[in-house]
Order: sequence, then structure tokens, then C-alpha cells
Amino acid sequence: MKPDNTAPQPLTIVSLSASYRSRTLTPAQVVDTIATRTAGDDPHRVWIHALTRDEMMRYVDALEGKDPHALPLYGIPFAIKDNIDLAGVPTTAGCPAYAYTPEKSAAVVERLIAAGAIPVGKTNLDQFATGLSGQRSPHGACRNALDPRYASGGSSSGSAVAVALGLAAFSLGTDTAGSGRVPAAFHGLIGLKPTKGVLSTLGVVPACKSLDCVSIFAHTARDAQQVFDVARGIADGDPYARAWTPAQRGGADAPTLRGVRFGVPRAVQLEFFGDTSYARAFDAAQARLRDAGAQLVEIDFEPFLDAARLLYEGPFVAERLAAIRPFFEQHPDALHPVIRTIIGGAAKWSAADLFAAQDRLAELRMRAEAVWQHIDAILMPTSATTATVDELEADPIRVNSRFGYYTNFVNLLDLSALAVPAGVCSTGAHSGLPFGVTFVGRAHQDAALLQFAYAWLGEAVEPQTHAGAQAVSSNESIRVAVVGAHLRGEPLNGQLTERGARLIEATATAPVYRLYALSAAASGGVAKPGLVRVPADGAPIALEVWEMPIAAYGSFVAQVPAPLGIGTLTLADGSAVQGFLCETSALDGAADITSFGGWRAYRASLAAR
Repeated sequence: MKPDNTAPQPLTIVSLSASYRSRTLTPAQVVDTIATRTAGDDPHRVWIHALTRDEMMRYVDALEGKDPHALPLYGIPFAIKDNIDLAGVPTTAGCPAYAYTPEKSAAVVERLIAAGAIPVGKTNLDQFATGLSGQRSPHGACRNALDPRYASGGSSSGSAVAVALGLAAFSLGTDTAGSGRVPAAFHGLIGLKPTKGVLSTLGVVPACKSLDCVSIFAHTARDAQQVFDVARGIADGDPYARAWTPAQRGGADAPTLRGVRFGVPRAVQLEFFGDTSYARAFDAAQARLRDAGAQLVEIDFEPFLDAARLLYEGPFVAERLAAIRPFFEQHPDALHPVIRTIIGGAAKWSAADLFAAQDRLAELRMRAEAVWQHIDAILMPTSATTATVDELEADPIRVNSRFGYYTNFVNLLDLSALAVPAGVCSTGAHSGLPFGVTFVGRAHQDAALLQFAYAWLGEAVEPQTHAGAQAVSSNESIRVAVVGAHLRGEPLNGQLTERGARLIEATATAPVYRLYALSAAASGGVAKPGLVRVPADGAPIALEVWEMPIAAYGSFVAQVPAPLGIGTLTLADGSAVQGFLCETSALDGAADITSFGGWRAYRASLAAR
């Protein structure tokens, strides 16, 4: 069997959003198509729980009256790895005996739904997110979407396959040792392993709590950027939460690879386990970077490889046992045999062993830091090779470990990473199968890596998805969120434009606000809404973010009459921006219009009467 070159047309955020805004497609139509495709057989073993049409339609119904321009993920279908909570749907982590049904979704899922995204199902995985193959599941080995003879990659196997099969526009996985990158490489997808903690793991079944990351699969860098912008943010109660402080490269506005210094392992440190098709594909990728003007700098890869070995060959594996220890001790037979062997073997390590390993990791981090002084990013194959399902069944641990040769060190060394497609293997045993490389950066370099991906893939960067778009202000300008009379086309918009303000993006608040139509007495003769932050029962409210010269900001604020004022608003992506808020004393006689999702939708309802 040859790789399937007739795969379904990919769903992308950009294409779906354009269709919704032009009213040539509706979320209900998209859901109907997905429900039809997921209701039958599941030969690729994608799903543990595919949502029914009725289950998905509850999310579609919640979009009624909402503006497709206002919600960044309006009507976008996404899949969720089944170790991440979705309210009302069992979370199993690939182990039926472990299953529980959460009352609320994981923090990152809540953010996506608040931005308009529609969950379509919980995906198959290597049990307890332990593995890089997609084989270790009681629901059957997840099959590669392009060639079912081959491994899907794991542990976020079903999440990658769902996107590759066109069943979701993007998906969530998790990544502890490469689980969000290897499946991307095996399917020609983008796989973003963000900086630890910037996507909350609250509501995620832990594999290794101190290392776990929620990851993103998408077809394009722009889609991955958009999901990342919405999904990130600190969640209350998440002990590993971390504010994102983007570290961006200076230089040209347009994404470029010219002049970027990519560290490449020494030739003797490259390993492909005899796979000449992967070795030649990596040679081609390096040549492509040189042609784009990048500098390839040979580095000593040994500190990174030594750190990788600590993850499974030392006491760090005991964190996997700690994550599920009571369940493991009470139900050892409920685990997949390979998982039981890996996690059960962790019991031999002592606390003294762990402290010694931490000391060793600190030494390796120091050695790795010396490498970073001479490069901007690391370039490496995402996986050293691939394998068929049969080859993995015959030798499950050794073959699986080959997939992690270039991935296992990233989380231990607190790095960010982005797996990107790099064509297909042109020769050898795996001819025609996708090949992928990974750009690795330091913590908080996620935006820079996405910029490299834009240039690598030849994608255009739109202003609203540019890597720097989440900044609140600079030395020269400041961003202000408006929800009512200052929106485009509304009577007070001129107060922005006459000060040289420009529209940055249409988005929404975090779901912690309510919106009111103020009475005539309170609105001063111009119809206005009042936005109020509430402790409970809030909802996302459509708004626009404008950027104006900071020199004009004072005169703008001076024109804002009571009961309105300027305060700090939280956006759907968790970032903060200056914006209009209302005094609660002005709500007497005001109509609660939160259900409309925004001022424009409310005004449209009045016009239709």
C-alpha cells in the first residue's frame, strides 16, 4: 500500500472563518458533515469518544446571535486528546477503568470554547500519555492517516490523525517527551510544543506534572498562532502556570530565515537508525535553509542527548508513577502491558537517585546554555525514523524509543519547540511518507519559532495574527479595547480615527463580563453599552482593539464621561488591555444584553423589530 495522496481537503481556521463571515457556510453545516463522518466505522482508531451531532449542536446553539467577526475561533471544530477534560464527557487517559466525568472543562478548553470553537470529540492516545507510537491503547493502535500500515506517532495519536483526516481544523494534544511533535511529523502537520506553563495544564491528567505541556496540531503556522493566542493564559489554581513573556527577534517586519543562526548537531551525533530515507530528507532540509539565507552552525549536541537519556533511563520516570500511584497500586492489571512495565519500573528509584539526577540535569543545562550563546534556534529532525505498526508490535519499547531521540530533552531543559513539515521522503523504504523538522528555541521564544515557520512554509502574516499582536503597548503607542459607540461605523468612532488610531483586531473578552444597554439618562444622548466584570455567570463579549499614539491617549481618555471609564480588560486569550468599563451604579434601568454577545448584535436585533 502506498501513502494516501487523496486525503480529505484539510479544514483550516482561515478558510472556515472566511466562509462564515461571507455567510456561505454555517457551523451547523460543518457539524453535520463531521457527525456523518464520525458516526460510522473508525478504521484509523481516532476516537475514544466522538461527540454526536446533538452533543456538538449544543456548542453551535451557543453561537446563535454571535458575530463571526468578533470571536476568533467562531465555529471552528477541534479535537481534544482524551487526557484533557471536556465537561460532561468521560476522561479516560486511554484506560477505561480510570475514567471519570468532569463537571467543567480544562482551563485551556474553556478558553477555546469561549472564543467560539466547537469540540468534536476525545481522541485516542498512548495510555496515560506514555509513548510516542500511538500503539499503546486498549482501543487499538491508532493508524496513520496517510498510510494505515504505519505508526501514527504518539502519545497524541488521535489528535494528529483527526486533523490529518479533515475531522477537525486543529486539535489539542499534550507533550512531555515529544508527544505533540512526533505525530505532527508523521502527518505533515504543524506541532507546537509551547513554553511550559503558558498553556494551562489545569484539567489535564498528568503524565509528569513538572514537564507536561498542552500542545497544538494544525495545518498552518497561522492557525497554530491563532489557537496559541487564544489558549494561553494563567488559570487560577494551576501551580505550574506561567505568564508568557515573548522573546522576539528584532529585524524585518516580514518573516525571514535570512541571517538566522540554526544550530545543527555534529554529523557524528546525528542518528537515523539506518533509515537512509530520513537521513537524505534532513540533508535536503538543511540545503533548503541555506538557500533561504540561514546560517547553519554545527553544535555539540551531547548535553541535549544526555538530558534526553535522563527522562526514561533515570529516576525522572518516577514522576509518571507519582501521577497515578493510587490507581496503579490498586488496579495494575488495568494498564496496557507496556505501560505497566514502564511505570512499574519507576518504583526502583530512590529520592537520593532523583536528587542526583537533578544535579546532573543542572550541569547539562549549564553546558547547553553555552551552546545557546552562538545560535538563535536548533534545527533537527523531529523523529529519527518511522516504523510500521507491525514493527512496533514486534519490538514496542526499542522502536518507540527511536522516535524520541530528538525530542526527549526539550521539556527537561525548559525549551520551546515547533515541528514543521519538510516535504516527503524521496527515496528509500519510506519514500512518499512525510518528513518533518523541528525548530527549537529557548523558553518564551514561541513567537519567534512561529515566525520561522511562516518563512519556511511561505505563509503570509496577517496583522491580527502577527507574532507581536498581543502586546498591550509600546513606547510609542497604546492599545484600547472598545465595545460600543467607538466601534467601526458607530457614532463615536471618529474619536479614535482623528487621533490616528488603527484597528488591530476584532476579538472578545474573557468570559467574565456582562453587557448592559445603558438608559438614556446614563448614556448622555448617544446609545452606549456598559461592560461590567462579574464574579460568576459571565460571558465573552465582542470588542475591537485599536492602537493609538500614546501622545493622543490623554485627550481621548479625557472625553470619556461617567459612568464609563478606562480600566484593564482581560481578553479571550488571557492578555490584558486598556478598555471601557462601567460603574455598577449606572445599571439601574439598564437592560442586560449579554445574551447577544456584543453591541452590534444587540443593535441589529433592534433594527430587525
